[in-house]
Amino acid sequence: MSAKAISEQTGKEFLYKYICTSAAVQNRFRYASVTAETDWERLTQEHPWLLTERLVVKPDQLIKRRGKLGLVGINLDLQGVREWFKARLMKETTVGKATGVLKNFLIEPFEEEFYVCIYATREGDHVLFHHEGGVDVGDVDAKAQRLLVAVDEKLSEEQVTEKLLLHIPDEKKEVLASFIVGLFNLYEDLYFTYLEINPIVVTKDGVYVLDMAAKIDATADYICKAKWGDVEFPPPFGREAYPEEAYIADLDAKSGASLKLTLLNPRGRIWTMVAGGGASVVYSDTICDLGGVDELANYGEYSGAPSEQQTYDYAKTILSLMTREKHTQGKVLIIGGSIANFTNVAATFKGIVRAIKDYQGPLKEHEVTIFVRRGGPNYQEGLRVMGEVGKTTGIPIHVFGTETHMTAIVGMALGHRPIPNQPPMDAHTANFLLNASNSAMTPATTRTASFSEPRTSSDVDPAKKSKAGLPAAKPTTLFRKQTKVIVWGMQTRAVQGMMDFDYVCSRDEPSVAAMVYPFTGDHKQKFYWGHKEILLPVYKNMADAMKKHPAAFDSTMEVMQYPQIHTIAIIAEGIPEAQTRKIIKKADEKGVTIIGPATPGCFKIGNTGGMLDNILASKLYRPGSVAYVSRSGGMSNELNNIVSRTTDGVYEGVAIGGDRYPGSTFMDHVLRYQDTPDVKMIIVLGEVGRNLQGIREGRITKPVCFLSSTCHCYLQVQFGHAGACANQASETAVAKNQALRDAGAYVPKSFDELGDVVKTVYDELVANGTIIPAQEVPPPTVPMDYSWARPASFMTSICDERGQELIYAGMPITEVFKEEMGLGGVLGLLWFQRRLPRYACQFIEMCLMVTADHGPAVSGAHNTIVCTRAGKDLISCLTSGLLTIGDRFGGALDAAAKQFSKAFDSGMLPMEFVNKMKKDGKLIMGIGHRVKSINNPDMRVQILKDFVKQHFTSTQVLDYALDVEKITTSKKPNLILNVDGFIGVAFVDLLRTCGGFTRDEADEFVEIGALNGIFVLGRSMGFIGHYLDQKRLKQGLYRHPWDDISYVLPEHMSM
Repeated sequence: MSAKAISEQTGKEFLYKYICTSAAVQNRFRYASVTAETDWERLTQEHPWLLTERLVVKPDQLIKRRGKLGLVGINLDLQGVREWFKARLMKETTVGKATGVLKNFLIEPFEEEFYVCIYATREGDHVLFHHEGGVDVGDVDAKAQRLLVAVDEKLSEEQVTEKLLLHIPDEKKEVLASFIVGLFNLYEDLYFTYLEINPIVVTKDGVYVLDMAAKIDATADYICKAKWGDVEFPPPFGREAYPEEAYIADLDAKSGASLKLTLLNPRGRIWTMVAGGGASVVYSDTICDLGGVDELANYGEYSGAPSEQQTYDYAKTILSLMTREKHTQGKVLIIGGSIANFTNVAATFKGIVRAIKDYQGPLKEHEVTIFVRRGGPNYQEGLRVMGEVGKTTGIPIHVFGTETHMTAIVGMALGHRPIPNQPPMDAHTANFLLNASNSAMTPATTRTASFSEPRTSSDVDPAKKSKAGLPAAKPTTLFRKQTKVIVWGMQTRAVQGMMDFDYVCSRDEPSVAAMVYPFTGDHKQKFYWGHKEILLPVYKNMADAMKKHPAAFDSTMEVMQYPQIHTIAIIAEGIPEAQTRKIIKKADEKGVTIIGPATPGCFKIGNTGGMLDNILASKLYRPGSVAYVSRSGGMSNELNNIVSRTTDGVYEGVAIGGDRYPGSTFMDHVLRYQDTPDVKMIIVLGEVGRNLQGIREGRITKPVCFLSSTCHCYLQVQFGHAGACANQASETAVAKNQALRDAGAYVPKSFDELGDVVKTVYDELVANGTIIPAQEVPPPTVPMDYSWARPASFMTSICDERGQELIYAGMPITEVFKEEMGLGGVLGLLWFQRRLPRYACQFIEMCLMVTADHGPAVSGAHNTIVCTRAGKDLISCLTSGLLTIGDRFGGALDAAAKQFSKAFDSGMLPMEFVNKMKKDGKLIMGIGHRVKSINNPDMRVQILKDFVKQHFTSTQVLDYALDVEKITTSKKPNLILNVDGFIGVAFVDLLRTCGGFTRDEADEFVEIGALNGIFVLGRSMGFIGHYLDQKRLKQGLYRHPWDDISYVLPEHMSM
C-alpha cells in the first residue's frame, strides 16, 4: 500500500521546514514529546514555555478523532497536564476494535481554533476548511466548506478566499489564504495523500499548527528522499512494532521482489505464507469468512520471483515466530498462492523446504500441520519436493496443485472440509514438441467457430468521435487479432511469452512490433516464433519506434503523444499516486485506455497467463463467453483456471492493478463488456472500491458475478493492494455485497464459492440458449517455452541458404541480378541490411576502386610481398598484409569519421577543433600525406569529391572537414584531407542523409568499424594482386640489404 501514515511529529517537521507562505508560521518545533521515561525537570529546561503557557496534550500514535475519544487535554497548565497523564500514560485503551497502550504523547500551546484538511481522490485533491475547529469540530464532511483542485491545476489565494473563508473575519483572511495555498503546495511537493490540521490557530503573531494527521505516498521515496530523509512509519494504534516486521521490510527494500509481513496475533494458531498481493487478501478473506479471524496470526506475501535465499529468509522468520508459543489445538501453516505467471515455483519452494528442515524439531513439537496449494512454472516439481520433505521429516504436509480450488486448503486447515487422501492431478495439456521440419508456418487454426465468434473488422464499432471540446472517446474493443504492441523496457521473458501465445492462437505474425530501451543503441533481439528464430528491433527512443512502426510515468506520458497508441498497459509497480492521476487525466483527454496486465482471447500482454502449459490448460488460445476484471494480476490466472473449469472459457480478462487510482476502473471495463456482444457473462473480482451504480440503474443487463474482500471489516492492516481500503460504512464490502445482491448481481459468500456460482450462472445461460457451446478440439502442437529450448549456436540476419535459392538480407539472389544491384548493392544488403540508393551503391564501388592499391612501398603491400617471397600461400600472404591495417595505415576511415563528426556535432568551429587537437597532442586522423599536397592534389580524392558533391543530398560533415583542411594546409601544404579521411567523412554524410538509417544507426555503424571494412575489402584486391605478381615473377626469398639498416648499439657493446 503506497499511502502510509506518519507520526504527527514527522508531519510537523516537514511543514515547518518546507512550507513556503507569506503567513508567519509560528510554533516552529514548539512541542514536547513525552513518554513514560520522560524527565519532567529536564523537559521544562528544554521547553521553558511549558511553565508559562496554557497547553494541549494528546497521544501521538496514529489515533484519529482523539477529541471525541477523550484523548485530548485542552487549556491546561503544566500541573494539569501531569495529572491528565497519570490517568492515561501506559494505560490500555480501546479505539474502535483495536486495543493498545498509550505511551507516546505531545504537548503544545493552546489557542483559538480552525480546521483544514487536504486529501486525494481520483479526480484531484479536495481542500476542506471549517471556521470552528478543535475537539468539537463534529462531522466535517457535512459542515466544512469544500474546494476541488483538479489534477495538474494550481490553487490560488483568490479561490481560497472566495470558496473556503466565507465565515472568517476579514483581518484573518489574507493570512489564512496564504497559509492554505502554501500548505497545498507543500502537500503536492512532498507527495502527501492526506493532510489534516485540527486545530489551526491564527493570531496577530501568525499561524499556529497544533494537531496534525498525515499520510505520504511511500512510493515517492525516490523523488522526495532528499527532503523526507529516513521516514519511520509507525504501526497503527493497537498493534506493536515487531523486529521481525522490520527485518522483512529491510529484505524487501534490498530486493527486486516483494516481501511483506504484518503480525496480527502472535499467539494465533493460523499462519499464512502466501505468494502474491491479491492472493494474500483472498486467503485472509476466506479465513475470516470461515470464522478464523481471532486465530489469524499474520498477514503477508512474497511475490515478484524472489530468489531461493530470499524465500528461505522469509520462511524461517515465519516459522520462528509460530514456534515460540504452543497452542492447545496445534497450529496450521497455509502455504498458498494463485497460478504464477513467471515465478519459478520449484525454486521458491526450495527456500521454504530448507526452512522447514531447519525448524522440523520445533514444528513437530508445536504440532504444526502444513497445507500447500500452488500453480505456475515448474509447480509440479515444487509440489513433489514439498511432499517429499513431509515424508522425510514426519511433518504432516498436504500438497495440492491447480486441480484444487485455490482457497480449498483453508477449509481443510480449519476443519470445514475433508482432506482428500490422493487429490486428482491435472494431466499435462501442452504438447511441447519441436518441429522436425524447417517450416516456420503458423499452425492452422484449431477450430472453425469460436465459442463466441469474434466479429470481423467491419462489424467492430469504430472509436466514437468526440464532440469539440470534450475528451476523446475510448474504443469499446481494446484488442483485435491485428493489434500490435510496442514494449517499453527489455522485457524479454514477457515478449517471448506473448509470441508463444500469438503462435498457439494462430496469429499470422507476432503481436510485438518492437521494443524501446533507452539504455542501449538501436539493435535486434532474438526471439522464437514457433520453431523459428526471429529478430525484433529494439529502439533507443519512442520516436524512432513510432516512425518505423506506425500503427513507468515519463515513458507513459511520452507514449501518449502518438495518436497511433490506443491502449497502454503499465506493469510496473511503485508509481506515486500523484503521477498516476496525471496519467489518468492525460489518458482521458487523449481517449487512451490505461490498464494493468491483461489476457484477452486474441492478445496477451506481458507475463499474464503464465507459461504455455497454463495457457493451454486454461484454454486461453481461443475465446469463450466470459469476461472478467480484477485488481490483482496474480489472481488473473486463478480466474482463468476457474472459468475454464466451469464455463466455455475466457473471452477477455483485465487486471486493472492494485493501486488506489488505477488507470481504468472496474466500471470502465464492465461497461465495455456490456457493449461487447460476444461477452455473455461478467466476473468482477476486487477489493472495496466504488459502487457499481450501473447494475442498480439497469445500465448493466448481463449477468455479473461480483466478489469483494470482507476481511477489512475484521483486520486493521495495510494490505498489499492500495485499493483494499474503505473510508466509510457504505463502502465496506459487507454493505456493498448486500446492495449488489439486492440489485440482482450474483455475489458468492467467499472466494471459496466463486466457482460454484459461476458454473450455476453459466449453466443457466446455456439452458436458455444465450450461450451455445462449440465443439471442443485438441489444442495445437506448440513449441517448447523458449527458456527450455536449445538455443541455436549462431544467429544470422544477413543471409539464408536453406531454401531453393540464396537470400541476401531478404532478397533472393535472382532479384539481386535482375535489379542489377552490383557489388555496391550486395555490400549494402550484407553489411547494412538495406537496399541502398543507386548513388550510394556507386559511391561504395568507387571507394573500393580507389583504395584497391597504392603501390608496393606501403606497409601492407610490403608485408604481402615479403610473405609471398617466403613461399607462403595466398591466405597467409593476404593476412600478413591485412594485419598492418590500423590507425597508422589504412585504418583511418573510422577514426577520421569519429573525430570530424564528433567535432561537427558539438558545434566546435574548425579552428577550435584544430587548436584542441594540437593542445591535446593528438593527430587529426585523415589529414596528411607523404607525397600529395595542396599543390600536388590526390586525384582519387578529387574524383570522389566531384561525385559526392553532385549526388549526395547533404555534405555537412565533409564540408566541415574541408574547412579544417584549409586551416591545416595553411600551416603545411601536405596536410590535406587524404583519401582515407575523405571516404570516412563522406560515408558519415551518406549514412545520415540517404534515408535508410536513423541517426543512432548511422553512428553505430561508424562505431563498430564498418568504414574500415571498405578499406580492408578494397585493399584486399591489391594485396592479392601483389601476391600473384610476385608468384608470376618468380621472386625469391627477400632479405633486406645491410646498407639500408642503421645499427645503433649501446657504446659499451660496440667497444
